[in-house]
Amino acid sequence: MVNSQKFDFKKNLPLMIVLLSGAFITILNQTLLATALPPIMIDLRISESTVQWLQSIFMLVNGIMIPITAFFIGKFTTRRLFLTAMSIFALGTLIAATSPNFSILLIGRVLQGAGAGIMMPLLQTIMFLLFPIEQRGKAMGYFGLVIAFAPAIGPSLSGYLVDQFPWRSVFYVVLPFALLNIVAAYFLLKNVTKLTNPKMDYLSIVLSTFGFGGLLYGFSIAGNTGWLHSNVLISLIVGAISLAWFILRQLKLEQPILEFKVFKYGVFTLATSLGMIVFASMIASTVILPLFMQTMLGFNALHSGLMLLPGAIVMGIMNPVTGTIFDKYGAKWLLLSGFTILTVTTFMFANLSVDTTFTYLAILNAVRMFGIAMIMMPSTTLGLNQLPTHLISHGTAMNNTFRQISGSIGTAALVTVMITSDLDNGTIAGQIQGVNTAFLVSGCISIVGLLLALLIKNPQLKDTDAEV
Repeated sequence: MVNSQKFDFKKNLPLMIVLLSGAFITILNQTLLATALPPIMIDLRISESTVQWLQSIFMLVNGIMIPITAFFIGKFTTRRLFLTAMSIFALGTLIAATSPNFSILLIGRVLQGAGAGIMMPLLQTIMFLLFPIEQRGKAMGYFGLVIAFAPAIGPSLSGYLVDQFPWRSVFYVVLPFALLNIVAAYFLLKNVTKLTNPKMDYLSIVLSTFGFGGLLYGFSIAGNTGWLHSNVLISLIVGAISLAWFILRQLKLEQPILEFKVFKYGVFTLATSLGMIVFASMIASTVILPLFMQTMLGFNALHSGLMLLPGAIVMGIMNPVTGTIFDKYGAKWLLLSGFTILTVTTFMFANLSVDTTFTYLAILNAVRMFGIAMIMMPSTTLGLNQLPTHLISHGTAMNNTFRQISGSIGTAALVTVMITSDLDNGTIAGQIQGVNTAFLVSGCISIVGLLLALLIKNPQLKDTDAEV
C-alpha cells in the first residue's frame, strides 16, 4: 500500500542517499568505460570490433534484465533484491578490475549489466511506494538529478583516469562506492514492496531474453555496421518474433512475467511515448556531439566530455525543481515548454560548421538539457501515477525497457543518418553535413513529441490503490 502520509525528506535522508547513490553508481558505470576502450585494446591486444563488446554486452544484459525485474519484485523482498542486485554489480566490478584477459573482463561486464538492470526499475518502484502521490514529482526529480548527472560526468571522469592511471582505475573507482552502498542499504533499507509470489514461467523468460535482447543488440550495432548487415537483420527478426510471442503469452497467463495491461491506461501509454522520444533525443546527442568535436573539430575526449558537463549540471539542478512544479501544477505546461525548447535548440544544432566553438556547443547543449529536464521525469511520473499500486512495478519495468529500446533505436538511426548523409566522400565538410542532417531529423522527431504533449491533460490526483 502507498503511504498516505507525507514523506519526511529530512528524517529519511539516509534512506534517500542509499537509493540515489545506488542509482548513481550503476548509471555512472554505463558511460565510464567509453574513453577507456583504446587503452584496453592496446593492453589486451584485441581489435576494435572485439573491445566494443564490453559496451554492447553491458547494454544487452541490462536490457534483458529490466523486463523481468517486475517478476523479481513480486518474488523477493525489497531488501533482498536490492542487496542481491548491488552485490552482483560489485562482484562484476571486482572481476573487471582484476581481470587478466578479455574473457574474464567480459564476464565482469555481464555481471555489472545484470545488477544494473535490476536496480533501475527496482529503485523507481521503491520511490513510488514510499512517496504519496502528491510528492512523487519531487521524489522523481531527485531521481532525475542522478540520471542526468551520472552519464554526463562519465566520459570526463574516465578520460581523466585513463590519462593518469591504468584503465583498470575506472573499475577501482566504482568498487568502494558500490561496497559502501551495500553496507548502508543493509542497515537502512526497509521492505516496501508487496510479495505476490508469481509463478516462474521459463518460456516467458527465454522469449523476453531473445525478444528484448535481440532488438537492443540489433539496434545498437546498426549504427556501426549498417541496417542491411546480416547480424543486424537476424537480430531484429529474431527479436521481433520472440517479442511478439512473449507479448501474446503474457496476455494469456494468469500471472504474467510482465503485465502489458499497463498500456490500457491511455495516459501511461502517452507519457511513456513522450519519455521514449526525449530519451532517444538525449542519448543520441551525447553520441553525435562528441563524434563531431573529436573527428571534425579536433578536440580530445576530455574536452568533448567537458562540453556535456554544463548541460548535466543544468539538468541535475532543474530535475528537483521541475518535480516540485509537477506536484503543484501538473505536467501539461512543463511538457509543452520542454518540447518547445528541445525542438528549437535541436534545429539550432543543425547549423554546425568548422567554425563552431566549444562555448557555443556547451551553452546550446545546456539550454537543450534545460528543456529535457522539463520532460524526462515529469513524463515518467505522470504515466506511473495513473497505475494502481499492484501495477507500479510492471509500469517501471516497462518504462525503463522502452526507454532503453528508444535510446538504442535513436542512436543507431541518427548515426546511420549522419553517415549516409555525407555526400562528399568523407571530407570534413561532408561529415559535418551528415551531423547537421541528423539533428534536422532529431528536430522533426521533437516536433512529434510537442504535438503529442498537446494531448496531455492535468488529471486529478487519484487513489492509485484502486483496482483495474
